[in-house]
Amino acid sequence: MIDIVNSGVFLNAGYTMGLTVITVPQVIMLLIGLFFVYLAVAKKYEPLLLLPLAFGILIANIPVAGLSAYDEGGLMHFLYQGIARVIYPPLIFLCIGSMTDFGPLISNPKTALIGVGGQLGIFSAFGLALLLGHWLAPIIPGFDGFSFAQAAAIGIIGGSDGPTAIYSASRLAPELLSTIAIAAFSYMALVPFIQPPIVRALTTTKERLVVMPPPKSVTKKQKVIFPIAVTLVVVLFVPAAGTLVGMLMLGNLIKESGVTGRFLETLHNSFLNILTLLVAVSIGASATAERFLTFQTLLVIFLGLLAFAFGTIGGVLVAKLLYKTTGGKINPLIGNSGVSAMPMAARISQKMGLQYDPQNHLLMHAMGPLVSSVIGSAIVAGIFIALYS
Repeated sequence: MIDIVNSGVFLNAGYTMGLTVITVPQVIMLLIGLFFVYLAVAKKYEPLLLLPLAFGILIANIPVAGLSAYDEGGLMHFLYQGIARVIYPPLIFLCIGSMTDFGPLISNPKTALIGVGGQLGIFSAFGLALLLGHWLAPIIPGFDGFSFAQAAAIGIIGGSDGPTAIYSASRLAPELLSTIAIAAFSYMALVPFIQPPIVRALTTTKERLVVMPPPKSVTKKQKVIFPIAVTLVVVLFVPAAGTLVGMLMLGNLIKESGVTGRFLETLHNSFLNILTLLVAVSIGASATAERFLTFQTLLVIFLGLLAFAFGTIGGVLVAKLLYKTTGGKINPLIGNSGVSAMPMAARISQKMGLQYDPQNHLLMHAMGPLVSSVIGSAIVAGIFIALYS
């Protein structure tokens, strides 16, 4: 036994153990990962996303293990190619489309304007990223500000749509991908805490009590034509948005056609679950200490919060405008659904409506601006990609 120790076998084994070479930043990332595990398990905040994302952060920041997204030849490196090569996000849109009902939007097209208002968050964060980057670059060592492409990728966080944010960052600013994705998913999980105070601050009691008339019935023919028409228009005018919007509408066409039940069942369940797991753990595995613990990361997270808040503000303000122009037929509480945090934003609209009137059900009305925001944020992302990628 003494000969083995003296021969250096134990010393060599100790050198290859992650415990002997772990750094303080890596320990911080491990604590962040454990905090996300706590949020997912104890608080049940978006556990399907946060739990695998947290585990990806943990394994990526254990030195020597070779389990980060950047360790070539490792498992996480190969799984991460679905992000880097922009495969997973469009497939998630395919699944989302198969679960989306565009009926409320078709029956009340004016609510699409609320989804347009929700894009305020994207453009606010885009402008602020450029402005703050210009101001702070001379005084923060190692920080060079943000390029137009980086600012555009950050702005998409304001759309509150994780797959769109990932898709845009992959094309515009791969170096910020993990930060943008974690910010987008984190704020989506915090929708119940961020949005209600903003909505209450911008609406009056009279506006919150508005009971909207039931949505008009929509025919199957209209529902089948809608995804085809949207795809043709978007691809013709904004080709760069065609991947996301096309997959979203294909999923919806599968749903509304009524002739592809086997596809529908797969997209609803197993396929979406697999994609969610792969996306979350891959993003987590890309959040290594040297890439994540920087001033730039803190600024991106701050800008993401502002983007989300401004998106909510924009949606509520347009809803208030519609309340006035329609003679009080639109409840501004559905304005928070101007951001595409599907379906949680619509649930927040419903919950707040019931708080002020137990008989006021706003869920279906909120789905109109919500799905229009999903389409809108994908179109804006396509425009940014066409301009800056």
